[in-house]
Amino acid sequence: EPPDTPNDFSCQTQDMRIVTCTWSPGGDTYLYGQKCLFLFLPPSPFDRFSQKTAPCTVSCSEQCSCSWDIGQQRICNITVTVENPLGKKTAMDIFDVTHRIYPAAPFQLWEECTDTEITLYWKHRNKGIELFCEIEVRQPDGEVELHNSSDMHLDYASITLGRLQPYTEYTARVHCGAAKHFWRWSEWSKAQTIRTKEVTPSGKLDIWREITPVLGGRNVTLFWKQEPSFRANGRSISYEVTWEKVEDGSKPESISFSSVYNSTRISIDNHSYRISIKAKNNVNYSVPSVLIIPRATGNSRSTLFCSFLGTEELKEEQVDGTDDGIFISWGPRHIYDSYIIDWCNYPMLQPCDLQWRRFGPNTSSAAINSVPLFSSCFCSGVRYNFHIYGSVANRASLLEKKTGYLRELPPRCDPTVEKVELTFNAVTLSWDYHLTNESGFVRGYHVYVSPIQEDCSLKGSKKHVLPDDSVLCKYTIENPEEKTYTVKHLLPNTKYKLAVKAYTGGGETAIVNFRYIDTPFNSNMLYLLVLLVIVPSLVAAICRWKMKWVKECCCPVIPSPNRSKALSFKEFKIGSEKVLKISDCIPDMLAVDTKTEAHKL
Repeated sequence: EPPDTPNDFSCQTQDMRIVTCTWSPGGDTYLYGQKCLFLFLPPSPFDRFSQKTAPCTVSCSEQCSCSWDIGQQRICNITVTVENPLGKKTAMDIFDVTHRIYPAAPFQLWEECTDTEITLYWKHRNKGIELFCEIEVRQPDGEVELHNSSDMHLDYASITLGRLQPYTEYTARVHCGAAKHFWRWSEWSKAQTIRTKEVTPSGKLDIWREITPVLGGRNVTLFWKQEPSFRANGRSISYEVTWEKVEDGSKPESISFSSVYNSTRISIDNHSYRISIKAKNNVNYSVPSVLIIPRATGNSRSTLFCSFLGTEELKEEQVDGTDDGIFISWGPRHIYDSYIIDWCNYPMLQPCDLQWRRFGPNTSSAAINSVPLFSSCFCSGVRYNFHIYGSVANRASLLEKKTGYLRELPPRCDPTVEKVELTFNAVTLSWDYHLTNESGFVRGYHVYVSPIQEDCSLKGSKKHVLPDDSVLCKYTIENPEEKTYTVKHLLPNTKYKLAVKAYTGGGETAIVNFRYIDTPFNSNMLYLLVLLVIVPSLVAAICRWKMKWVKECCCPVIPSPNRSKALSFKEFKIGSEKVLKISDCIPDMLAVDTKTEAHKL
């Protein structure tokens, strides 16, 4: 097939003598005999006799190219012809060589530097061509800055870069283009790595302390870290810790540490001390950071110390976690120039890695979410204790205590039921539960009860449905200090299953183990049965067995007067009544009370 028209055909020069043209070759024609011809035309179309053809060796890979010497010619009219036996195609480029300058890459870079400035030099091969150069400077954090320079000398060019950081490594490279008729940038030079010079450390160290009382004095653990504004400004850095008494001006003591250390422990007595820490490089010391340890008469982070001093221990206040961290707030006091919050990022470690953050005098709340230097986030289910200090003139005082979780989890274990007291219709449960080292604040307890053979529906309870759709009765105790509960309205002589669960802000774990109980018979019903059935039956049986005796005791027979021996005398009637003659009666005893009675007789 016929050849394709050369694509992207363009020409350029580096020194205005050698012109190089490039183009895309197009698709394969599968024929031999392709030819590429370059035709140089004079600027004027009427000067046909100056027309000539220049041969060149074409090299093609991804692109085809050809170069030749144009001598003093400045205006070029160049045609490329591609042909085979089936046809030919041409492409043309007319240009002024001063408008097609593609400079050679700068080379041989070198520098002169101070602590904040770098003067970069480089050489170029384009003699007699006015160039405009661009310098790329890569910062240590990867950020790139571009600077322009037109300061061109006979053999080299230069630029001064200012406002740099001391003892910091920068990477620079240069490329250039024609200043008058810009065509395109040259290739980049080789990158040059440059380090500015050392200078005294800038900024201050952020320092803090932990005080532990011991016999005859105190152990002070000192911590330090570099503030965001601190810069070592040197190759090697060390730390120097100095402490001295405030009152009597005694001779200071000091100790030095390499850069790998960020804490130390010193022992002091109960006097007030001034402690300073400063950084040092090969040039000089930084500005010291100062901390005043008051006499042993005030609040301390150690509860033992507070007890030793006889001061009242501050009560811990519970705080809640949020998506941004654990939210801490405190009551601001106008007398302090800053506030400090400290905590242990890994509370279970001994000694724990103490962390702290400082806040300005107008701040009264913060979300504590991670260690600033190490980006180590809080964990769910871990309890963190926070201490808030107010600081004035480098003297810190404990103000408040907080404790909380980033996110509460269900309790790790269940309460231990230690005592069960049963009646026929109630059960009283007593349990023990240690609230320390839990995965959340224990807010209370749930007591679950249900008969073995059926769902529960006891009066005063709420329904709780298990995954197997069985229903339990649920009772809630909202006071975590209350560890006994009585479940009422049970049925006598019935088997029940029950469980006691603690719950936190993260809920509670699933019920796995039940405790089983059997309610006894109702003794009151037995007594009533005895009273209403057995006792009357027994009485009836006794009465039947001793009927005659009972009848004689309870209902004796009344004798008939007619059968009385008193009437067994000789009959003497007065009218219809029998009359007893005294002469017929032989008395056993005769008593006469009075003469009146005797007369009547």
